[in-house]
Amino acid sequence: MPTNLPQLILPIKLEKSEERLTSLGGLMVLEEMAQALQVWRRVDEQLAGPGSGRGYRPSEFVQPLVWMLHAGGRRLEDLRELRAEREVLENLGLGAVPDAGTVGDWLRRQGERGVAGLARVNRQLIQGALEEEGEELILDVDATEIEAEKQDAQWTYHHVQGYMPLVGYVKGLCVAQEFRDGNVSPGAGILPFAKKCEAVLPAGKRVYFRSDSAAYQADVINHYSQPGRTFTITADLDAAVKREIQNLPASVWRPYRTAEGLATDREIAETVHTMNGTKQAFRLIVLRWLNPQPSLFEAERYGYHAVASNREEGAAEVIWKHNGRGQSENWHKELKLGVGMEQMPCGQLEANAMYFAIGVLAYNLAQLLKRQVLPESYRTATLATLRWKVYRLAGKLVRYARGLILQVKVDAEKWLLLQAARLQCAWLRT
Repeated sequence: MPTNLPQLILPIKLEKSEERLTSLGGLMVLEEMAQALQVWRRVDEQLAGPGSGRGYRPSEFVQPLVWMLHAGGRRLEDLRELRAEREVLENLGLGAVPDAGTVGDWLRRQGERGVAGLARVNRQLIQGALEEEGEELILDVDATEIEAEKQDAQWTYHHVQGYMPLVGYVKGLCVAQEFRDGNVSPGAGILPFAKKCEAVLPAGKRVYFRSDSAAYQADVINHYSQPGRTFTITADLDAAVKREIQNLPASVWRPYRTAEGLATDREIAETVHTMNGTKQAFRLIVLRWLNPQPSLFEAERYGYHAVASNREEGAAEVIWKHNGRGQSENWHKELKLGVGMEQMPCGQLEANAMYFAIGVLAYNLAQLLKRQVLPESYRTATLATLRWKVYRLAGKLVRYARGLILQVKVDAEKWLLLQAARLQCAWLRT
């Protein structure tokens, strides 16, 4: 060993400790909520168990992955961080923590049956929260791209290798997802997927469907033209739509203002449109704006954005409501960056589909934690904020004759937050 070591910057001696310490004490709140909602019991009920009595139960794979994703882990190898604190974490509710190789093998074995089982768990988890929403539920369906240089990953329309899952949200809760190859068009099978999303929703609710132009299809429009359903869908600017726009007289165009009443450089008008295969006509609401570079051709003087709809509000209000679908990008971002679904761990589509389904479960648990357990001020918090303010909690586990105590040093505000959150979890269980 060299003797000419450099002088350390800070005059602090580093020593290993055998005390039962953890840096993730706040995850106890997540675990109490999951147990109150019987998540792990439902996982064991819906997924196939081990082939022998010595194998891991399904929940013993899903639970540590959910903990890892909430703690900020991004790869299966990050499970070792949980294993390092196992002596404390097992007393906080975390059971077995299989190694990364064992988890990867389990993901590859699950296939479509495993994904379907987790979909049932997800449905049971969120239905109570959906029941509490209003009489109309807004269903946002959108595809999102995951870049991945994996063994069987296909090329997306953005010319990158990866996957293109289709996701349905209602008020930020993921009601359904379909993990797809990257070369599958976002519009392929979108109506069957939308119906799968609707099957998760409570009966008796009106459904308002929002989507981009991937859903601008006759069968989708016909379905959401039925009683109890409405839609706003970004229209393709195909030849028929452009012809309708060009035929609008100058007198119908009006200045367009934002929902806050602010003036814009755009004008708004509407007409009635139909397309091959639709059973009835629908509204076509159009925004136009002058192109920054003038053209000699009248048709190119303006840029256009069109929305197909059967809603009854005024044209501007329909646009405002439709623009709300931009929130889907924030939910995608939380699912991919917050929960870590921006990268997949395996080389096979089926294994990654199972991992993504677990990511959706972790995502929805975070959403419910903010809605049902934490104070109102946390409703719009990201998972990164939860890690910083709730999960990142250093503690020491002390065993007494009457049980265990997790000793933490926090200020009065954090102490009240933790105590209130734990009591709220207890109420959820009753």
